[in-house]
Amino acid sequence: MAATLTSTGHKPLVLHFSTVLGKITEREFYEFCLLNKNLRIELTGEGDLIVMPPTGGKTGRRNSKLTRRLTAWAEDDGRGQPFDSSTGFTLPNGAKRSPDFAWVSDARWDSLTEQEQEEFPPLCPDFVVELRSRTDTLATLQGKMKEYIANGAQLGWLIDPTRKKVYVYRPKSAVEVLDSPKVVSGGPLLRGLKLDVQVLWE
Repeated sequence: MAATLTSTGHKPLVLHFSTVLGKITEREFYEFCLLNKNLRIELTGEGDLIVMPPTGGKTGRRNSKLTRRLTAWAEDDGRGQPFDSSTGFTLPNGAKRSPDFAWVSDARWDSLTEQEQEEFPPLCPDFVVELRSRTDTLATLQGKMKEYIANGAQLGWLIDPTRKKVYVYRPKSAVEVLDSPKVVSGGPLLRGLKLDVQVLWE
């Protein structure tokens, strides 16, 4: 697929073309992403492309703080692998998603082939985090969180700095809404994980 895209602003661009051209193949999507390295690109389970331009300064700063703290926990814990927002995962429903942060247990990561690890790992992370930016709609992110859980995630955090809320997602449980929390815990799944979310409110 020899095509490139340029940023059209700060809002995601959704391309609906699967009903006309058919679903994009794994190889086509991978090559498409390689041609557009300056963009974050996702693929829905229905075959629609979602093109996201680079983040703004405040969101990038928050993302850096989030990733640094969660990666430090993962390295100290030693039971799994952390991934930043540039990593794409192929979910069981066929969607290609890039959470702002993801964690995969060593057992599941080690079960993948070298090629699967090198491209878009064919699994849903055990733990995912989405950090809401100014241009993200809450409904869209809530839909993504439900998709992660439906595809095998065991824990998900949707962090909304504007409203100072954290939505906690777990399988077979109602969404837990935390108002202005100081710390969010990953227990019992991720022992020892405690994130000071107040640094993200700034």
